[in-house]
Amino acid sequence: MNVFDILGPVMVGPSSSHTAGAVRIGYVTRVMLAEEPVRAEICLHGSFAATGKGHGTDTAIIAGLLGMKPSDMNVPRSFEIAREKGLDFHFENMVVKDAHPNTAVINVEGDGGRSIRIQASSIGGGRIMVNRIDGIEVNFTGESNTLIVHNTDMPGNVSRITSLLAEKKINIATMQLYRHEKGGFAVMILETDQDVPQEIIEEAQVLEGIIKVTYLQAVEV
Repeated sequence: MNVFDILGPVMVGPSSSHTAGAVRIGYVTRVMLAEEPVRAEICLHGSFAATGKGHGTDTAIIAGLLGMKPSDMNVPRSFEIAREKGLDFHFENMVVKDAHPNTAVINVEGDGGRSIRIQASSIGGGRIMVNRIDGIEVNFTGESNTLIVHNTDMPGNVSRITSLLAEKKINIATMQLYRHEKGGFAVMILETDQDVPQEIIEEAQVLEGIIKVTYLQAVEV
């Protein structure tokens, strides 16, 4: 247990799960997009759909997509700021099978042509769990330095990435491997003890079999 389990996160309220957690979902999505978002379709499930508007879940997610943290006093003004910045966004409700009640599915496009689809849940106290990336099931919180590698499901891809990190003296704390189907697309989730410099990300990006590399520096609750 840490201080956030007792006091909760520093945030603009009213709710740690529906507001602070929702900001983090939007923020982590922005980081994984790695571009300025220009279009976003946000689908809300369960309690997010039923009571989210009253708790400011919608404005919180947009605030995160704009790069705000839960403590930013501009969170309630995020719709206005988004329109000023040219972010086109749309909300709707949906049912996600077997999902946590505080779940959002975000389809977002960036100004450089990148796009990503994220399913994430707010699990209490401002914490989140990313459940899916581009349709592939994953599970990570973003509370550790996290390298997310999209790759083809072929022999050698995992060793190329782990060897690169070892050469650069980056220690892997945890590693998870997921794939859509055998021989199809796969995702590696590597949590590291050290920060991963940009040059390593660029080297990883051009390795054989690697489709896309995204780095999520540890995000404070």
